[in-house]
Amino acid sequence: MGPPPFIWAEVQPGSVTMGSDKRSIMFGGIGPRHEVSLGYSFRISVQPVEPTEADTLIESMSAEVASESEWELAYSRGLISGEDNSVEILADYAESYWGKQCDGRPLVKGKEAPRILRVWRSGTARTSLAFPGNMEGRFEGAKIRLVIRDSPTWPLNPPGLPIRRDSSRLLREEALISIVVGIIPSFAWAYYNASQTYISEGWLNLIFGGVFFGVFTGIFWRPRQPTWYHESGKMIPHNRRD
Repeated sequence: MGPPPFIWAEVQPGSVTMGSDKRSIMFGGIGPRHEVSLGYSFRISVQPVEPTEADTLIESMSAEVASESEWELAYSRGLISGEDNSVEILADYAESYWGKQCDGRPLVKGKEAPRILRVWRSGTARTSLAFPGNMEGRFEGAKIRLVIRDSPTWPLNPPGLPIRRDSSRLLREEALISIVVGIIPSFAWAYYNASQTYISEGWLNLIFGGVFFGVFTGIFWRPRQPTWYHESGKMIPHNRRD
């Protein structure tokens, strides 16, 4: 048996890199990839607890549900573990990290947003999302990891990610991919394999087919996105690798 849930592990201030820089539908994750700097120490429960027990501890000990950033910092240092196939509920509600304040606090984009979870598999925790109405059944028996912070208040104006991704940059990237991967190969194929009049008569079909193929490749591949790092009190995107 593991230690009782009221035993706490001390977590010193530090930073952790979270999220995914992969954007394909099949292989991508929650993005963008970003650094979170936790400038405070806190205690985290060595074992997750049942929701009803968590309510009691929250009321009696001024504990709170761990944010994903706090959970990830403790996990990266080997301070917490979980049983195989167990699920942990975090304080964050979000489908992406855009708009996140990167000082350790939870990201809550409304209670109708999906809840961020951790699912344990063979000693490794993986990120999962529970959309509204999907918690019961699929994630029945999920537990909660609690924290007690040494700094109970959050600083004003912390560094954070932009509210949304750069749509114009995304459109330019998609257009370039469609041209290079789809449209140009379509015309090259027609030039070498179709009749002499096919390009002049069917150029519109070649363009639409190339665009479709370019968009379709998004299922399997898209260029890696920049990772956002703390610099001079701001979050700055870089393409360097940790």
